[in-house]
Amino acid sequence: MSVTDNTYKSEATERIPAPVAPPARRAPAPPAQQSPAPPVPPALWNRNFRLFFVARGVAVFGEGMVPVAFAAGLLGAGHPGSTVGYALGGWTAAFALFVLFGGVLADRFTARRMMILADLLRLPGAAVLAVSFTLGGPPLWAVYALSVLSGVGAALFQPGVASTIPRIAPDVQRANAVLRVVEALMTMAGPAAAGLLVAVWSAGAAFAVNGVTFAVSAVCFLLMRLAPIPSDTARRDSFLAELAGGWREFRSRSWLWGVISIWTVYGLTVAGPMVPLTASLVTEEHGSAAYGVLMAVNGAGSAVGGLLAIRLRPRRPLAAGAVALLGLPVNLVLLGTGAPVGALGAGQFVGGAAFAFWLVMWSTSVQTHVPQEALNRMHAYDVAGSLLMMGVGRTLSGPVAAAVGTEEVLLTGAGIAVLVVAALLVVRPVRTLPRA
Repeated sequence: MSVTDNTYKSEATERIPAPVAPPARRAPAPPAQQSPAPPVPPALWNRNFRLFFVARGVAVFGEGMVPVAFAAGLLGAGHPGSTVGYALGGWTAAFALFVLFGGVLADRFTARRMMILADLLRLPGAAVLAVSFTLGGPPLWAVYALSVLSGVGAALFQPGVASTIPRIAPDVQRANAVLRVVEALMTMAGPAAAGLLVAVWSAGAAFAVNGVTFAVSAVCFLLMRLAPIPSDTARRDSFLAELAGGWREFRSRSWLWGVISIWTVYGLTVAGPMVPLTASLVTEEHGSAAYGVLMAVNGAGSAVGGLLAIRLRPRRPLAAGAVALLGLPVNLVLLGTGAPVGALGAGQFVGGAAFAFWLVMWSTSVQTHVPQEALNRMHAYDVAGSLLMMGVGRTLSGPVAAAVGTEEVLLTGAGIAVLVVAALLVVRPVRTLPRA
């Protein structure tokens, strides 16, 4: 009730007017208690992430130049086409053999130091190839040896990528998606730039630019400032003990080894054969220019898949990523049924977007559910298992396609790809893994 209601009564009920009391002084109201403002999350584009973004962009750009540079340099020097395969195969074999050791070393000496060392290890090899191909062509043994050395450097570098992102990015999924977009764009730009350099100058110029990318990457990592984590200063076990410990960590997570077990089948029967068979089929039927355009369209689809992963945040990331993988068999069916180039382009776009979205969901799940001190080794086991089976699939794709037909292998791969998605969704730890 207000002061006026308390002071005055109605004239109908009061004969004697009541004295008017002076208005009561109201005590000053205490200042309103304001709830503390919610903390502002740190921005994604902080200094460390900007440096990491540049390092990854230039690294993928440089890696995309290497196959074109090897093909132009070796074929231009009069060597048979098989030498290109041997050079690239040596890189892949070295990477697959040493990546597990790279994971342990990254845990022991920090990922940042190992990535700087890996860049510095690969830089002289690129410089030697640049000079040699400019002057006429190095001996094959030197090409193979330097390619193997580059593969070892990549094996030392790669495990640290997974563990660095959670340390520099407040939003791990968004960071992975942004990096996936730039990697897709650089995957398209690298081969195109290498082709231009080879046409204007020589294969040596492409290797020279590749060496510059290693230098830029090393400088970016050198400028990064990361807070230490307990494992950086903890007393370490022996090398073999830590390798075994990584395996125990790997086995203890059913969703992790479940996905990789299913993915080994996928790499052997789908992802591995798809690249060489697509290249041979499209080149034979539509020409090498059409194949180049289709690969560019695939890269554009990968960029779109990364952009979608920035916006979409499913509660069950692995389940959502598995459903997205249904875009890949669409691409394989179109290839296997002899669709026109326009339809093949649509299939490549859908396939690129689907695969990129899956990769972001998978990377984010691993980086947010695995402890930081074991993340380098976990990522190494992931990469080793996937890459080995993809390598075997690529090797066997030619003989199998020659025996039963390229179209038949692609259509069979489409069916297996659907079964892989079904398997990912059937395995309960994979299907129900929540966002961290």
